[in-house]
Amino acid sequence: MEVLDLTGRKGLVVGIANEHSLAWAAAQHFRNAGAELAVTYLNDRAKPYVEPLARAVEAPICLPCNVANAGELDAVFDAIRGSWGRLDFLFHAIAWARKEDLHGRLADCSAEGFAESMLISCHSFIRMAHLAEPLMDKGGSLITLTYYGADKVVDHYNVMGPVKAALEASVRYLAHELGRKNIRVNAISAGAVQTRAASGIDHFDELINESLRAAPLHRQVESCEVGRTALVLVSDYTSAVTGEVLYVDAGFHIEGMVFH
Repeated sequence: MEVLDLTGRKGLVVGIANEHSLAWAAAQHFRNAGAELAVTYLNDRAKPYVEPLARAVEAPICLPCNVANAGELDAVFDAIRGSWGRLDFLFHAIAWARKEDLHGRLADCSAEGFAESMLISCHSFIRMAHLAEPLMDKGGSLITLTYYGADKVVDHYNVMGPVKAALEASVRYLAHELGRKNIRVNAISAGAVQTRAASGIDHFDELINESLRAAPLHRQVESCEVGRTALVLVSDYTSAVTGEVLYVDAGFHIEGMVFH
């Protein structure tokens, strides 16, 4: 019987906020397949929600990581280097925008707000790739999360649309640059799932309903389905897959819907 076995592999999961996070679903599948994990939490406020989850997956490394704070991301990679000396995969699931920019028109977005959103939601993945590269001397897998609004206009997604588009372009360029070292870089474009991050989007319930109506499978995506896809992407089953945006959205993206 064929099984996905990650025994002996080391992975970093960034972006768990609580038990509803897509990053948590991925972490569970990584651990169930035998991987050893490092987990991060945003700040002291998030720590009580994330620490019990880190213990549940027996993560030996659980550290704060606000990528907007100087030194915190570097400290995470320093801990990985000191404890493991290497890294096999990384799952990046963080995004942020100022409330006024997320709820307002892109045309009204401030330069400062746009820059902050790009730094946290996009450049953080580039920075993680830079830090992971020397630890992946035998190859590895980098994964980030994106959304349909990067490719098509989705009402109320606003500034996150161009930010996620930049993230998807970064996936392709990183795949090109790191491929010679056998480091694969991919994105999962997840369908509408009720998470803490999604709750910040105006009229998210309408987006869920439209997804249910228009998706070929006529159902909502479950977080475990995103987690299983992440598991496949870090496994040897996808050793020839890189630079891709893989949709896990019940087929919604093929319908070409634009929300109004």
